[in-house]
Amino acid sequence: MALLTIDTTVKLPSGYEIPQLGFGVYQTYDASLTTPCQTIQLTIMYHPGRQRTRRDASPRPSKPAIAMHVGPSILTTDCLAQEPSTDWTQIDSAAFYKNEAACGEAIRAQSSVPREQIFITSKIPPPAVSYQGTAAQVESSLAESGLEYLDLVLIHAPYGGSANRKGAWKALVEAVEAGKVRSIGVSNYGVHHLDELEQHIAELEAERGGTGKGGVVSVGQWEIHPWCPRNDIVQWCAARGIAVEAYSPLVQGTRWGSPVTQRLAEKYGKSEAQVLVRWSLQRGLIPLPKTVTPERIKSNADVYGFALTPEEVAEVETSEYAPVCWDPTTSTLDECI
Repeated sequence: MALLTIDTTVKLPSGYEIPQLGFGVYQTYDASLTTPCQTIQLTIMYHPGRQRTRRDASPRPSKPAIAMHVGPSILTTDCLAQEPSTDWTQIDSAAFYKNEAACGEAIRAQSSVPREQIFITSKIPPPAVSYQGTAAQVESSLAESGLEYLDLVLIHAPYGGSANRKGAWKALVEAVEAGKVRSIGVSNYGVHHLDELEQHIAELEAERGGTGKGGVVSVGQWEIHPWCPRNDIVQWCAARGIAVEAYSPLVQGTRWGSPVTQRLAEKYGKSEAQVLVRWSLQRGLIPLPKTVTPERIKSNADVYGFALTPEEVAEVETSEYAPVCWDPTTSTLDECI
């Protein structure tokens, strides 16, 4: 197993790189919203000597880290300057989360930090899954965030019907071609939706002039954890080089005290949450732990001082299929909302 660090990235089919640990901001609302009254605070700091390879392989400035604090009020931008180890550089947002503006504002707060050093994701909500709806949503997300481009945009769920899913994908392909989005993908698709997407890509290539004109799937995102491992989907993506993100990797705290994770936490002197994040990383997933507690934000990134054995990784996984979130993967190809 390759050495994992906070700087580990995954090379995407688009040619860009994504940090292998991301920060989920679902239900972490913009300050302009009144309930729940929690706001995003991000402090961007430089850590000299760390570099990543970007798409054109040209030299890159020293990597900044993005330290995140979430609390009941907006804090000063240097509130986490004393916590440089919380080096989050990937933010997983969505139009549905209503916090794109706060994320964008935090990224822009320090103009000395190169924008390309921070990786931000947004998602197309189900009501916008159509050609026109997706094109409009990309523009809206750019306007809300105040950013010149988005690193990754996913179709949030496979609703809307086949024609609308194809139209939405075409709009994302055009957004990439226009430089508004760097990488694209899907979320919550079942294998049957993924098979259909491959067909849509082939059709778009024929309609738009050849290989590559149908776009490339770079990332897929699903609820994945030991009680919902989704091996069929993970294997489908692995065969095509598609990166897999895991939301709710901590199972929303509903499995604390499970014998295997509890025993491993005691063995390594870590929390069960840290064991679960480490399990995701060692499976090659990109976990997106979400919390609004500053101490847990820090501890969720403190997962590089230990490693599970291959046997322990296998032992943690269960044969259960027990998602704790919505599960659009089971929807039919014709299902709409």
